[in-house]
Amino acid sequence: MQRTIFNEDHEAFRASCAAFLAKHVEPNLEKYLEEKALPRDFWLAAGAEGFLGLEIPEEFGGAEADDFRFNAVLDEELSKLNAALASCVAIHTDIAVPYLVDLCTDEQKARWLPGCVTGEILTAIAMTEPGGGSDLAALKTTGVRDGDEWVINGSKTFITNGFSADLVITAVRTSPEKGAKGISLFAIEATDPGFSRGRKLDKVGQSEADTAELFFENVRLGDDRLIGEVDQGFIYMMQRLPQERISCSVSNVAHAKQILGETIQYAHDRQAFKQPIGSLQHNKFLLAELVTKIEVAETFVDAAVLAHTRGEATATDAAKAKWWSSEIQNDVLDHCVQLHGGYGYMNEYRVARAWRDARVSKIWAGSNEIMKELIGRDLGF
Repeated sequence: MQRTIFNEDHEAFRASCAAFLAKHVEPNLEKYLEEKALPRDFWLAAGAEGFLGLEIPEEFGGAEADDFRFNAVLDEELSKLNAALASCVAIHTDIAVPYLVDLCTDEQKARWLPGCVTGEILTAIAMTEPGGGSDLAALKTTGVRDGDEWVINGSKTFITNGFSADLVITAVRTSPEKGAKGISLFAIEATDPGFSRGRKLDKVGQSEADTAELFFENVRLGDDRLIGEVDQGFIYMMQRLPQERISCSVSNVAHAKQILGETIQYAHDRQAFKQPIGSLQHNKFLLAELVTKIEVAETFVDAAVLAHTRGEATATDAAKAKWWSSEIQNDVLDHCVQLHGGYGYMNEYRVARAWRDARVSKIWAGSNEIMKELIGRDLGF
């Protein structure tokens, strides 16, 4: 089905993204895999091309596109090449930076946003804790007032960009007696005394993405590090999680669609019983099902992107898009591995890596079980 979500400007931007990735990124993917991280050279190059400041005002060097469809184009092109690459960039552009743009003072914006545009300041967002998982209201990292300062203690885990981030937006409990209404957000810089990182976590997939544990031991911050107002952090996170989930949905579909296209070509080329394996009725029917599933999921996600661009997407819309797209992504890629046979289980084949990389999409940004809980609550249960 012909997509109608993008116009000529979006497609021109897509061409620029694709050209950049082909020239500067694709030749280095194996190095990224070995290092379990994206080097600073990547971020600086992406910043020079204008890819990191889509939502940042022009006065701070950004594009101020005011159109999430440009973010979606970037997410798609990154995901088609490598899912880990897409997740790292989206954490910076779609998830962390909007907190700074929306909630920071002019002084804070001037301090951080120009570097976010150029790639000199890489961001991460630290919500998840070792014992909390998807339950953001249960976080234990504390911020205690001490004179003119806040003293931060605690830890976070599974933080994408965590090992290399220069600025970490951190959720902290500042008023324990208020429960979820007692959480605040702080901007913690990597050079702050008391801030440290654990090892790069050894993941099943997405090894190119640096994912780390973070530790805060008596990190002392002034009010100039508070993002927004005290005790409003949970509300801020709930307001911005829909964009994160829609961003994930875009990547999920684009990732699976790309590998399915490669699998269809493989089914044309690979011979068995003196015919292309795609000609075998079971495989032909299966590929017909998979193509249809992808197009249906893509249509819903496109609608969610458009609604979000207009400021109309709800938290429930985003939850539906996130859980459904990740289920379809994993279903499609599992079948793609099967269609490749033994080769599908070999790391040298993109389909094997894609299959591993996709599994986390049903867990992060709120597990799919949490997504169904949100949808169920919207039904009045």
